[in-house]
Amino acid sequence: MATIEKKKQLVADLQSKLTSSKVSVFADYRGLNVASATALRVSFREAGAELLVAKNTLTKIAADRAGIHGLEQLLTGPTIIAFGYADLVTPSKLLNSFLRTNRSIEIKGGLLDGRVISARDVRTLADLPSREVLIAQVMRGLQGPIAGLQSVLAGPIRKLATALQAIQEQKAAS
Repeated sequence: MATIEKKKQLVADLQSKLTSSKVSVFADYRGLNVASATALRVSFREAGAELLVAKNTLTKIAADRAGIHGLEQLLTGPTIIAFGYADLVTPSKLLNSFLRTNRSIEIKGGLLDGRVISARDVRTLADLPSREVLIAQVMRGLQGPIAGLQSVLAGPIRKLATALQAIQEQKAAS
């Protein structure tokens, strides 16, 4: 009886994580050794994300209860799920950077705001700049036209000030 209650609790936890995370990335972790898995979990924890090994059947039940459909194609073989709560790109970036040094993980796909995305979409997410960089780029884009407008509007005033200065100098000289 205890195992049924434990499984119910795991399903409830998975359902909560699937609905509260902004992005979830599903990957096959065959060949991942304990030391690498521990290092990967630590890097996720430090970044404000979470890495979880979950049973596929329990994940399917949790997804069905959360109203998420289409995950069946991602839940084959051993599956590790990366949950991102703070931003959309952190789990994708962490798994992608891990893949560069360690080929023991294969990204299967993901879940973005309740919609299933492909492995290619997850890699595209990983290539996006971070939220802070995107905000800085938008601000720089907004600042350029404003600075140009300020310069254009200040031109006639500057010319008037220069003309008044020249008139003052002429009157002082005569």
